[in-house]
Amino acid sequence: MGIIAWLIVGVIAGWLAGVVVKGGGFGIAIDMIIGVVGAFIGGWLAGKFGIHISSGWIDSVITATGGAIILLFILRLIKQT
Repeated sequence: MGIIAWLIVGVIAGWLAGVVVKGGGFGIAIDMIIGVVGAFIGGWLAGKFGIHISSGWIDSVITATGGAIILLFILRLIKQT
C-alpha cells in the first residue's frame, strides 16, 4: 500500500477512533492526524503480536483504527491529568 493510501486509511481510522473513544476530545482534525500516527502504531503492534494483515483496505482500516484508539486513549488520559 502506498503512502497516499496509508494517509487515507489513517484519516478514516482517526475519525473512527474519535467516534469510539468519546470524551473531551481533541476535535476531528487532530483525531485524524492521530489516526495517521495510530496507523503506524497499529501496524507495528500487529507485527509484534504476530498478527498477519492482508493488503486489503478493510484489514488496514481495522488495524489503523486499533492503533489510533490506543493512542487517543493514552493522550486523553494524559490530557485529563
